[in-house]
Amino acid sequence: MKAIRVEHGGGPEVLELKEVGDPVPGAGQVLVSVKAAGVNPFEVYQRQGWYPGVKFPMTPGVDGAGIVEAVGDGVESVKPGDRVWFAGALTGSYAEKTLVNEATVHPLPEAFAFGQGAALGVPYGTAYHGLFQRGNAKAGEIVLIHGASGGVGLAAVELAAAAGMTVFGTASTENGRTLATEHGANCVFDHSKEGYLDDIREASDGKGVDLIIELASDQNLNKDLDILAKFGRVIVIGSRGKIEIDPRVTMGKQLSILGMSLNNATPEQFAEIHADINKGLENGTLKPVVGRQFALADAPAAQDAILQGGAYGKIVLVV
Repeated sequence: MKAIRVEHGGGPEVLELKEVGDPVPGAGQVLVSVKAAGVNPFEVYQRQGWYPGVKFPMTPGVDGAGIVEAVGDGVESVKPGDRVWFAGALTGSYAEKTLVNEATVHPLPEAFAFGQGAALGVPYGTAYHGLFQRGNAKAGEIVLIHGASGGVGLAAVELAAAAGMTVFGTASTENGRTLATEHGANCVFDHSKEGYLDDIREASDGKGVDLIIELASDQNLNKDLDILAKFGRVIVIGSRGKIEIDPRVTMGKQLSILGMSLNNATPEQFAEIHADINKGLENGTLKPVVGRQFALADAPAAQDAILQGGAYGKIVLVV
C-alpha cells in the first residue's frame, strides 16, 4: 500500500509518499481501507519534531473514515464492508490502510461523505473535551469561540448550540462568519475589526462571557480575561507562542485559565465523546464541513494550508 512516511523531523518536504507493507489487525483491532484522512495542526508539529513523544520514522494522522477491510479476533462491533469513521489510528491515517482499536471505530451513516467522517475525530473530540470535560459548559451560559469557522471552532459551535448555550464566535472572513451562523452561532464578530471586544461585551448586555474556547492564545489570552464574566473560564486549546498577561485580572472575577490536550482524555472520556458524536450524527445536530480536499500525495500542501488564516471547515486528504 501507499502511505506518507516521515523519516526525520523537518519541513513539508519530509512528507514522502512511499510503498509500505499492509498492516495486519491483531486481537481487538480493525483494518480500515482509508477513503479520507483528517489534517490537524498538531501533525505539523509532529512532523517538525516539536511534539513530545514522536518517534521517527512514522506515518502521520489519527482520524479519518473509510471501509472496514478486516477485523482481528474478538471484534464484534464492526465487520468487513462497513462504512466507518475512526479516531486514534495506530499506524497513521495518511495511508491507504490503517489499524485502529475497535473502541475508536464507529459507523458512518450513509448520509455523510467520507470526507465529513474524517472531520469528526480530532475536531469534535477536541471541542467536546474543551467545552464539557474541561470547561464544564452548561445550558444558558454564553460561550465565545475564537476561530469559529475552522474545524475545531465549527465543531464547538455545533456542540454548544446543541447543549442550549448562547454561542458567540469570531472569524476573520465574511464567508467564515456566515458559516458559523449557519451552524448555530447566535452572534459572530470580525476579530480583525477595531473594537470587536466592545461589540462582544455589548452583545452580552455588559456581563461578559462565561466560557471562552481559545484557539489562538498567544494573540488573545490577555484580552480574553477582560471580557470574561465573574467566575468565567478560558480553555486554552491552541497557541503558537508566548503572551504576557496580567494575573490581577483573574483575581477580582475569580477566573480560571485551563489548558487541555485531547491526548490527555481518559478512555472513559473518549467513550463519552464518541457517544455524543454518534448521537449528533444520528439526530442531525452535527454537520461537519469539509473546506478543502487534497490528494494523499499532496500532504505537504495540506499541512501548509492548515496553518494559514481564514479557516473554513476541515482540511482532509482524499486517499
